[in-house]
Amino acid sequence: MSESKPDRPLEIAHVLFINIIGSSKLLINEQSEGLRELNQIARDTDQVCLAEAAGKLIRLPTGDGMALVFFTTPDAPVRCAVEISKQLRNHPRLPLRMGVHSGPVDEIVDVNDRSNIAGAGITLAQRVMDCAMPVTFSFLKEWQTTSHSTRVGDPICMISAHAK
Repeated sequence: MSESKPDRPLEIAHVLFINIIGSSKLLINEQSEGLRELNQIARDTDQVCLAEAAGKLIRLPTGDGMALVFFTTPDAPVRCAVEISKQLRNHPRLPLRMGVHSGPVDEIVDVNDRSNIAGAGITLAQRVMDCAMPVTFSFLKEWQTTSHSTRVGDPICMISAHAK
């Protein structure tokens, strides 16, 4: 069991949680191909490349998607979601749902001795994503009002991920 580190400062992460809609209904080879496409699209985004180069990104597989945990700016996950949505035009058979949230996290070591994240920042990002409609990304109004100046009235805001 690893030692706890009580003197570590609180970290705020900016999380983009993504899943492939209906992945469990696909044949295994279709699931694998969808994940390969999504992984490549995400790896090729400017936001992932910049954060990765700065050592400010943790990428976590989730089975039918991923969580991208940015330790850069609050808008990084939204910019990444927009970049991904633009690429979806070239991948019409890859229906995604995305959720964004910023919040406190703790970096932990998982059962495979790999870096992982625990805390409200990632947990709420997943819950927000679960509320998103297909081809949208969502974020809590609280995140929007503290991070951006756009006015939105609903507690969970959804933005179309269709690129124009």
